Amino acid sequence: MTTTSDERRRDEGDTDFGFRRVRQEDHAGMVSAIFDSVADRYDLMNDLMSGGLHRLWKQALIDWLNPRTSMRLIDVAGGTGDVALRALERVASREGAMLDAVTICDPNYAMLRVAKRRAIDAGHLNGVALVCARAEALPVTSRAVSACTISFGLRNVTDRMAALSELHRVLDMGGHFLCLEFSPSVMPMLASLYDAYSYRVLPWLGERVAGDREAYQYLAESIRRFPDPETLAGEMRATGFGNVSYRALSGGIVAIHSGWRV
Repeated sequence: MTTTSDERRRDEGDTDFGFRRVRQEDHAGMVSAIFDSVADRYDLMNDLMSGGLHRLWKQALIDWLNPRTSMRLIDVAGGTGDVALRALERVASREGAMLDAVTICDPNYAMLRVAKRRAIDAGHLNGVALVCARAEALPVTSRAVSACTISFGLRNVTDRMAALSELHRVLDMGGHFLCLEFSPSVMPMLASLYDAYSYRVLPWLGERVAGDREAYQYLAESIRRFPDPETLAGEMRATGFGNVSYRALSGGIVAIHSGWRV
C-alpha cells in the first residue's frame, strides 16, 4: 500500500498550523509568536471580529459553569483573563464573596501581562494566580481543581489529546470541564457568508487593527482544521471525561463542550 506524503508527515510527528503542516517542536513557538503580536489588541479584536458576540458566548459558558464560592477554578489558555474575571464577577455579584481559588494559565507571557493588568484594574490581584504553562503540561497537582475551562484555546495546542488528558488529570472527582471553541460545523445557509467573512474580512481587520494579517488568517484556517463537535466529544470521552455533551451557538459558529470527571 502506498503511503501519502501527508501520512508520512503525520507519522513523523507533524501537526497542523492552519492549513500548513509543521513540526511539532516548532508549533508552540509559532502560535506564541502570534499572540505576542496581538496581545495588546486581542480584546478589541474579539469585539470587532465577532460583533460583540464573544461576550454572549462567554456569558453562556459562565451560565453553564455556574461558579460558586467553593469552586477551585483554572482557566487554561486563559489569555487576557476574560473568562476567569467573569467567573469572579458572577460570584461577587451573587454571593458577595470570592471564588475559593482562581488560576489563569496561559503559555504566553504577553497575554498574561494583559491579564494581570485587567485583574489589577478590577481589584482582583490578590485573588488570582497567574501561571505561564502549556495545556499539555500543567504545573498543577492531580485533582487540584473543581472546575476547568478553556475558551478559544484548544485549537492552538500542539497535541490536543495530551491537553485533554491533562485537563482531566487536574480535575477533582466530580469536577466540571467546559470548552468554548469555534466550530467548523456552521449551518449550511451561513456557510458561504461565513467563509467570505473568515477569509477576507478577518485578515483585513487583523492587518488594520492589530497590525498582523497573518495571525487572523491563521485563525480562519485553524477553525477549519478543528474537529466537528461530535468528534471532539469523542476525544473527550477517550481521554476520560464522562457525561459529555455540547451545545452549538450562533448557527454552529461556536460550540460549548461539557465533561465531568466521574
